[in-house]
Amino acid sequence: MGKVKMFNKKKLLLATGLLTMAGVAHASYEIKLSDEDSITFGGYIKLDTRYVDGNIDSITKDYWVGAGNVGDISKVSFRATESRFNTKYVHGDVTGFIELDFHGGGGNEIVSNSSNPRIRHAFIKYKNILVGQTWSTFVNTSALAEGADFGGPLNASAFIRQGQIRYTQGNFQVAIENPESDQGDPSQDSIPDVIAKYTFKGDWGNVSVAGLARQLNTLGGNSESAFGYGIAGKINIFGKDDLRFQYHGGETGRYVGVVAARDLVGEEVEETTSYMVAYRHFWSEDIRSTAFYGNTSTDVSDADRTHWGVNIFKNYTKELSFGLEVGNFDSADQNADSDYVQFSAKYVL
Repeated sequence: MGKVKMFNKKKLLLATGLLTMAGVAHASYEIKLSDEDSITFGGYIKLDTRYVDGNIDSITKDYWVGAGNVGDISKVSFRATESRFNTKYVHGDVTGFIELDFHGGGGNEIVSNSSNPRIRHAFIKYKNILVGQTWSTFVNTSALAEGADFGGPLNASAFIRQGQIRYTQGNFQVAIENPESDQGDPSQDSIPDVIAKYTFKGDWGNVSVAGLARQLNTLGGNSESAFGYGIAGKINIFGKDDLRFQYHGGETGRYVGVVAARDLVGEEVEETTSYMVAYRHFWSEDIRSTAFYGNTSTDVSDADRTHWGVNIFKNYTKELSFGLEVGNFDSADQNADSDYVQFSAKYVL
């Protein structure tokens, strides 16, 4: 009899939660099933309108990364593929989280503009152990710039999600993560990447120091060791303003710059230097701007990629904001650059 009452109670709470979701907008929607059980729904809906003019376009077509296709371009586009939704399940000490967006492709701009859902995160967390796919332990997400163009200067930022097993003890994290010899022979990747990170935290903000060690396998059948490091953080300045920064060096390869650098160039391991800085200023409680700059340069392929931008966002409600950004992406090694202007409308669930 007790189980039946509890089941009916759960159904009532679930129904009440769904009614709340249908009628009121919140930053996220949490449905309490019991003292230990809850389900949370979140995400956002976003439209981006973008105009690019110059002689290089991002290889993604949707937002700037670390590389582009050279050629005359004067193009306006409308897309909603950055929109996403997520669900978190909590049962006592166990948390499960899954998130999808729509950058998966598969559609066309002739009839439907359809796009396949794409997995972003799918992980399980139990106390201080995390298993599944999420941001690499090498990444400090608080150090990413706020941009209308997603993520700001990704060409110089640590930005990668992948499968991993992570252990956290206080401010220290260590993980083994999915290996991938980019531009090499991934079929011989038998040793996982190893990453360690320590984050200093306080009322002033945070700074993380991370290191990674990998074995890369070349197309010629050789195995090469690769080591990289990163320092990243977010510093509170005054009021609500903050300064975000990242500096990465060594053989970081695919972990930094979103293909601004590759792991291997022929039989050689690429060495990379990347830095970015972003300052966010609040003009008022509901108006803010970020100015950012990022550069990545490499030693073997001699790549040199720069992205800067300035934006302004206004929140009309806690959940609804509109933004405008102007900027430039420059690929000095390809003697190509483009200016862009981007408008965004975002509704946070």
